Amino acid sequence: MVVGDITSSTDVLIIGGGPGGYVAAIRAGQLNLDVTLVEMDAYGGTCLNRGCIPSKAMISATDVAHTATEAEDMGVYADPAVDLQGMVSWKDRLVTKLTKGVESLTERAGAHLVEGRAEFASSNRARVVSSGEGQGAESFEFEHAIVATGSRPIEVPGFEFDGEHILASEHALSLESVPDSMVVVGAGYIGMELATVYQKLGCDVTIVEMLDSPLPQYEDDVTSVVQDRAEELGIEFHFGELASDWEKQDGSITVTTEDDDGNVSAFDAEKCLVAVGREPVTDTLNLEAVDVETDDNGFIKTDGQARSTEDNIFAVGDVAGQPMLAHKAFKEGEVAAEVAAGEPSALDYQSVPAAVFTDPEIGTVGMTESEAVEAGFDPVTGQMPLRASGRALSLAETNGFVRVVADDESGFILGAQIVGPEASELVGELTLAIEMGATLEDVAQTIHVHPTLSEAVHEAIKGARDESIHY
Repeated sequence: MVVGDITSSTDVLIIGGGPGGYVAAIRAGQLNLDVTLVEMDAYGGTCLNRGCIPSKAMISATDVAHTATEAEDMGVYADPAVDLQGMVSWKDRLVTKLTKGVESLTERAGAHLVEGRAEFASSNRARVVSSGEGQGAESFEFEHAIVATGSRPIEVPGFEFDGEHILASEHALSLESVPDSMVVVGAGYIGMELATVYQKLGCDVTIVEMLDSPLPQYEDDVTSVVQDRAEELGIEFHFGELASDWEKQDGSITVTTEDDDGNVSAFDAEKCLVAVGREPVTDTLNLEAVDVETDDNGFIKTDGQARSTEDNIFAVGDVAGQPMLAHKAFKEGEVAAEVAAGEPSALDYQSVPAAVFTDPEIGTVGMTESEAVEAGFDPVTGQMPLRASGRALSLAETNGFVRVVADDESGFILGAQIVGPEASELVGELTLAIEMGATLEDVAQTIHVHPTLSEAVHEAIKGARDESIHY
């Protein structure tokens, strides 16, 4: 028997339970709004289930094994055996624990959780089609809606994901065994992170990239450190080549590429991971029923309060555009909930940090030197190479540097670029400095623990003031 539509009302309808959506639900609950959160797949979204958390778990587990094999200079000799199924199982347990945690947190905040796919019927009404045979649908009338439907991997024409030969990142995080070889299409952060994981596990990895370098959103001297290390590990790069076709061979595949001059190359491999970027998920929403505009790339247009072009409908996270970062989604979810509750909240993107969990890591925030010049500043920089850091030497991880960009006249810190061990953690101090309007002098006068990697931040700051001590 099919159950007919039932209509309920709610103050805030949140569509999508990923980082932006579940944070919006919790914050709205804290502000005493009646909240309904609709999720069609799994709470925590891509980040928790198929992205940030599982990939970092795999990176950490892989590094444990690989680091042991490179520790002979420390007097450590080891040849660890890796059980990929055991590693994946451990990763899955972490994901399950965190997913249940997200569900519990949202319920404790007072949110009503609904499983299904939500689509707009009007600017104050949505229909939720529940999963499962005979479950019917439910309609919700709302005062405010927050769209947090996230993003999905972009499929290259001819390279549709099948989970067997052509992999999306989620497939690569759940393989049963380490393939002998893999072609990775795309040298962005996802491609570079997973290529490193599988190379360290003993897979022969080749990266094909249509651009001239990896991680194009970062400066050359940052990415060159990562590329050099990847090549040292054995990863092979082919730049300026577009993946054009593939075909099955006996137990493997052949990926064909073409460059701008029409030259064709062929690469044999067991698997092909396609990681050329992500696109917003809006096709499930029936946006035609509301006055919500999207840009040329399909992202929902929003203002400084996360509002869409429909005044009572907000968009947060990946579906609202670049940068597609979970922590940006967290903040946007909070702001959207606060604005819906009538709070004077707004977004400020001047200090949004970003990180890439390659080997070594990359952590950045704010402006580069060239961006500071374009913005009208007279920038000064300070840089500390990690080869001069006692802590980096004791970790046997000396590749990289810390660079700080500041305004020469005022001393205000404008940005930072870090490449090295724990860069994702080190960038936090400089993010706080930019957010609070700290100057070079403020950080230079702050005593840092010795011996730590954070001393490199301190030394870079002092270098920008021509006060370097250890370099």
